[in-house]
Amino acid sequence: MAVNDFIQSNKDRFLNELIDLLKIPSVSADPKFKDDVFKAADFVKESMIKAGADVAEICQTAGYPIVYGEKIVDPSLPTVLVYGHYDVQPADPYELWDSPPFEPVIKKTKIHPEGAIFARGSADDKGQFYMHVKAFEAMMASGELPCNVKFMIEGEEEVGSDNLDKFVIENKEKLKSDVILISDTHMISMKDPSITVGLRGMAYMEVEVTGPNRDLHSGTYGGAVANPINVLCKMIASLKDENEHITIPGFYDKVQELTAEQRGRLNEAPFDLKEYEEKLDVDTVFGEKGYTTIERVGIRPTLDVNGIWGGYIGEGAKTVLPSKAYAKISMRLVPDQDWHEIAQLFEDHFKSIAPAGVKVKVKSHHGGSPAVVSDTSVGYKAAEAAMEETFGKKPIPTREGGSIPIVALFQKELGSDPILYGFGLDTDALHSPNEHYGVQNYFMGIETIAAFFRHFKALSDQ
Repeated sequence: MAVNDFIQSNKDRFLNELIDLLKIPSVSADPKFKDDVFKAADFVKESMIKAGADVAEICQTAGYPIVYGEKIVDPSLPTVLVYGHYDVQPADPYELWDSPPFEPVIKKTKIHPEGAIFARGSADDKGQFYMHVKAFEAMMASGELPCNVKFMIEGEEEVGSDNLDKFVIENKEKLKSDVILISDTHMISMKDPSITVGLRGMAYMEVEVTGPNRDLHSGTYGGAVANPINVLCKMIASLKDENEHITIPGFYDKVQELTAEQRGRLNEAPFDLKEYEEKLDVDTVFGEKGYTTIERVGIRPTLDVNGIWGGYIGEGAKTVLPSKAYAKISMRLVPDQDWHEIAQLFEDHFKSIAPAGVKVKVKSHHGGSPAVVSDTSVGYKAAEAAMEETFGKKPIPTREGGSIPIVALFQKELGSDPILYGFGLDTDALHSPNEHYGVQNYFMGIETIAAFFRHFKALSDQ
């Protein structure tokens, strides 16, 4: 009770601190925000120190730094490692935001009648990892920290975590723990809490199709020379058949097929198809034939065009036959697909379907492995008990369509199943204009994380 009393009496400060963090435009993908990314790292370090960490340090990498912190109460006690990221997605297009993305505002919504914080990074992942810092502070201030704590908050998650592997491999002893908490996922709803037990992996590609050696007059040359944009569109269209089945040879060879029983349990999660369609303002869902919407986003691989460009896109008309066309294509992967293998399969196939008259380049940007975590471990049971205590309802295990590549890395290198303990909602507009995070979600997360520590210590002692 002392922990919750402390949280209640410090709500305004906890909220204002998060708002200050959200004001920092720590966009890792855009070099013009480089100084701000480092500024966010310093903010996180200072927050750890103020919360009660004995150690808080900026660990330099070849890219943006990792902020490490710890509080070792007693080496004989269980140790909880917290992972999160302080970098955020680009806010573009700015004109689609109802308020400036780095000037946080709290507004009431239908889903968040108590208010939601509108800002880039509010749900992904500043609002979520900062819950752990505040839960730690509340436990320290109340003298009720039952476990050792370690923090690893990175600044490159939104650009592929290129330097995290090296850091983890070189610091296994430093990161040694009994359980890893990650709050970078979402729940079904505030009425139906859930814990994610599966994530898809990803392979992210960029393609370039080149035709003539320069842009050409579409009247003089149109119909006589291959148009790279036309060719690219045909090539992309051929990557799926009429059933939305991906046509790349070997793509499905290692896809783990779930049993009818497993698929049945997955579909027991509350889901209102009509409400889903209304939220997205679409008249029907779309996807691979033979699978439900829940299955399509949780257990099936995908291939999607994330961007396509070329030629003239300015005001008015310009009758040009472009020299080049480009596209960015992502593939979400499921167990047991290997993203390196899929990237190579994609490259080989895409080049093989190019017609005469054009040249094709394929670049692999980054990727990550899919992951499934245990729902029977001590960590999961503690997370389940804590959520049932604070939400008044036993959480539902779910599989999520997003990718967090470091989950598989942690499983392999640190030998521990992470607990995907997200408190956001799928309506929070992650990676989109008007991203937001419920104020109630934020405070419920802080209380639940503190309860997790208590339950984890009790279950570890059994």
